[in-house]
Amino acid sequence: MSGDKKAKAKKEQVKGAAKEAAGRTVGNEKLTAEGRAERGKGDLRQAKEKVKDAFKK
Repeated sequence: MSGDKKAKAKKEQVKGAAKEAAGRTVGNEKLTAEGRAERGKGDLRQAKEKVKDAFKK
């Protein structure tokens, strides 16, 4: 996985987790859902890069 794409995926995961936690803390369902979606996007990006790396070897 390229370092740049790996960092972007990790950034999305962390940012999404933070949004989700903040949404839960203040009771904002919209913020919680946005965080969950963003974290999921980061997870998918990371999985895609891992698959690409597996086929390169």
